[in-house]
Parts: sequence; structure tokens; C-alpha cells
Amino acid sequence: MAAPVIDTLAGERAGKTPPAPRKGGRFSVHFAHYKWLYLLLVPGVVYFAVFRYAPMYGVSIAFKDYVPFLGVNGSPWVGVQNFTDFFANPDFPRLLGNTLILAFLNLGIAFPLTIVLALLLNEVRLSVLKRTVQTLVYIPHFLSWTIVASLSFLLFALDIGPLFQFLNNTMGTHIDFLSDPAWFRPLIVLQEIWKNTGWGTIIFLAALSTVDQDQYEAAIIDGAGRFRRVWHITLPAIRSTIIVMLILAIGQMLNTGFEQIYLMTNALNREVADVFDTYVYFVGITQGAYSYSTAVGLFKSVVGIVLIFGTNWLAKRFNQSGLF
Repeated sequence: MAAPVIDTLAGERAGKTPPAPRKGGRFSVHFAHYKWLYLLLVPGVVYFAVFRYAPMYGVSIAFKDYVPFLGVNGSPWVGVQNFTDFFANPDFPRLLGNTLILAFLNLGIAFPLTIVLALLLNEVRLSVLKRTVQTLVYIPHFLSWTIVASLSFLLFALDIGPLFQFLNNTMGTHIDFLSDPAWFRPLIVLQEIWKNTGWGTIIFLAALSTVDQDQYEAAIIDGAGRFRRVWHITLPAIRSTIIVMLILAIGQMLNTGFEQIYLMTNALNREVADVFDTYVYFVGITQGAYSYSTAVGLFKSVVGIVLIFGTNWLAKRFNQSGLF
């Protein structure tokens, strides 16, 4: 064992650098050691390759006048004509306004409520009560939007819905909540809060579990109340998690959800209910404007990417930890 060491030292004294081990050999050893972890990675890679990256080939029809009988390659190229038609469409301002209003309502109301609920659950010390409440607020997430819409129709049905009767008797009016355009957005936000707020607390509760308990004990000794401890210890400790989740939420602003909006839309509230997601369906599927609807979807994706990078840049600009 001493001979290779002596030869190496002699080579260094003579000014010769010993040959570096081959990288391929290192990777082979690394792969052999973690082969089961790489095997677990295969299903995720296959999923994203088949269902995320492969369909990107079809995005090219946004720049063509797509004809199904001619195929993607045989359809004539029209450049950005579909985008020009979309931006010049009189419906574009209305669609953009409806989408942004719903997005900002969900971002300004549902997102903070998720943090508040996580903080409240974190303060519960009785484990049985905490697990029970968590289970109750997680359950709505596993219900489909069809069930949520059906429950809304049962509760707010005209003349027979229990909530319809209670609210109208309380306010002394006769409002059709399901058809009145003024009530469409509040109902959508309430549905979003009821369905997803509890599920969104999982990540924040995981972040809260890493907060140093010694800081709370020191704050209690200094006379800090519960609110002071939350404001000066808890929130700063999970600030990076909040910023990352906010960046992801902003990137999804234009994705208001097709199924929920579609199920709650009717002829009376369509003026405020039409968003990009439902517009793509009506124009692309029911009217057969495949290229035009693909251009609308691509516009949404590009805006989402810009929002993610822009928000991440702002976070770094103010010395906060961003998404990347």
C-alpha cells in the first residue's frame, strides 16, 4: 500500500501532476450506489416527457391555420395572425378584466386565509382537536368541482335553497344568487376558500414545525403575548415559504380554473363569468377554431412565465429568497 503513495509524492516533487480519476468511473460508482433512487425517478420523468413536453409539438398550430384533414405539418403557416385577431377581438378586454378580477380576489383573499388558518392550527395544543380540525378542512379538497357546484345549487336554489331563504329573509330582499352577475364572483371566491384553503395549509404547517421553540420561550420570558410571538417570530421564520408560494400563485393568476367557472356559468351571468379558460373551450371545441384557441392558451402560458420571473426578480431585488 505504501508504494503508490511514495510514487505519487515523488511525482509531485518532480513537478508532475498525478492523473485525475475518470469522471465516467465516478458516475458509474455513484449510479450503482443510488440506482434505486434513479429508478424511482423514472416514472416522474416519463410522465413529464409524455404529458408535458411531447404535447408542446401541438403548440405550433397557434401559428398556423390548422385544418384537421391536412394535419399539423400540412396546415398553412399564418405567423402571428391568430394573436393579432385575439388582441383585436372586442371580447379581449372583457375576458382580461374578468380573469384578472377573479385572480386578484383569490390572491388577495384565499391566499392570506391559508396562512391565517395555518397559524391558527399551529396554536392548537390539543393533538386530538388539531387532527380533527385538519381532517375536516382537508376533506373538501378531495371533492370534485362538480360536487361543489351541485352543493352550491342545492344551498342557493331559487325559493327552496336553505341559504337562499335565510339570506333573503335576513336582508329583506329576493336575490337569485346563482344568476345575479353581482354575486357570481363572491360565490366563486367562497367556493375556492372552502375547497382549497385547508389543503394549502400543509406546506405552511410543515414550515411552522421547523421554527425554533427556544425563541418562543425567550419571548414569553420577555413578556411577549401570543400575537407578538406570531408577528415577530413565526411570520419571519416562514417568510421564505410565503414568498415562494406567492410567486407560484402569481404565476397561476390567469388559470382561474375551467371546470369551476364553467359549472357556475349561465346565460344571465355570462357577462362577468367568461374568462380565458372558458373562452378557449367555447371557441376551440364548440366552434372548431383550434389555431385561434391554441393562441389564446399560449398567450396565457407566456404571461404566466413572465409573471413568475418578474415576481422572483422583485423578491431578489428586496433581498428575499425567491423561487430560484
